Formats: sequence, C-alpha cells, structure tokens
Amino acid sequence: MATNTDPAGPWSLVVPLKPLARAKSRLGQAAGDDARPRLALAFAQDTVAAALACSLVRDVVVVTDDAVAAAALSALGARIVPDAPGAGLNAALAHGARSVRALRPAAAVAALNADLPALRTGELARVLDFASAFPRAFLRDAAGIGTTFLAAAGGTEFLPAFGGPSGARHLASGAAEIALSGVESVRRDVDTGEDLRVALALGVGPHTARITDAAAQPLDR
Repeated sequence: MATNTDPAGPWSLVVPLKPLARAKSRLGQAAGDDARPRLALAFAQDTVAAALACSLVRDVVVVTDDAVAAAALSALGARIVPDAPGAGLNAALAHGARSVRALRPAAAVAALNADLPALRTGELARVLDFASAFPRAFLRDAAGIGTTFLAAAGGTEFLPAFGGPSGARHLASGAAEIALSGVESVRRDVDTGEDLRVALALGVGPHTARITDAAAQPLDR
C-alpha cells in the first residue's frame, strides 16, 4: 500500500474514473477489448499510488461508480466518492471537490487525470509547488491541447473545464498555465496505443507493467 510521508500535505487530489467497461475505448484497438478495462484500472492504480506517495498530497479522492475500481483504489488508500451527479467528467470533478471541502472548507484541491501510468512523485510535487503560487493553475497534456491537472487554492472556486481543447478553456478562465520542463510524466495521459508506447518508454508503474508484460501480443498496432 502506498503511504503518504506527510499526512499534513496541503493538497487534496480528485481523480475521476468512469466505469471500467466504458473506459479507454480508443485503447482497445491496440490492446484488445479484454485488456482495455484491466489497463484502465492499472493506469488508475499507478496514478493514485504515485500521488499518495507525494509529500505535498494530503489525500486522494477517486470519483467512480465502478465497484471493482473502488475496491482496488481504496486498498491503496484513496477515498472513494460515488459519481452522484452522473453528468460527465466536469460534474464528477466538481462533486469530488465539494466532498473534500465539505470536510475541510479551506482545502486546496487539484484534479488529476486517472490515466497517468508513468507518473513520478517528484514531478507531481514540482507541479503542485508551482501551482501553490496561484489561485488557480493548470498543466496541459503532452499534446498541448487538453489538461491533465487543474488546481484551485483554498477559498478559490474550482471551475473544471476538461474535455477536448480544455487547455485553452482553462487559460481563458483565468487559470495560470504551469510552465515547467521535466514534468513529462504528469503530462503523459494514455488514450491510444501510441500514448501507451510513449508511457512505457518513460517507465510505467508496477500495475501497468504487469498487464503489459503479460500481454499476449505487442502493443504495436
């Protein structure tokens, strides 16, 4: 089990995860439909484990209605919140943030994608440290179009606007763009076979490594 070395870390992370049967549809072309749900869970496990190991992270809240994922991620130390709104990604993130602030009204909250299997704890710490200087801040994905991370300081409205060209939306909303080099693992979300190949080259966590090492066919399509 991943443990947080600093339980008083200032940040609560909200990680959204759709039901595994529907997750990562584009990855099925490369990995096969049988492996796709297992990979989606493994990505989330490696993401959550790395986040919980970060000294700046107080807790991780996973918003999901998937019972298998909830059990696996709870075992790592995450708190599970059902997706009560059932109205898509941004509603789930806002719901997760509200659940955090219902317990700690002044909490600093950040959204983190669930599909960052190469996530490095030290790189996440650098992103969180940078974000702490702003009321709201975001990190674009590796493609420079979407967003993998959005932060809101205590007392600041969260305003998630994920999906599609979300980087431009977050910038237009007044969030500061996080301009850091050397944080590729925080940018590298995985939606396609090519994305997974790049993540594997970076070095994925143990849960993803077990699935990919046991794959019956290479992820080369």
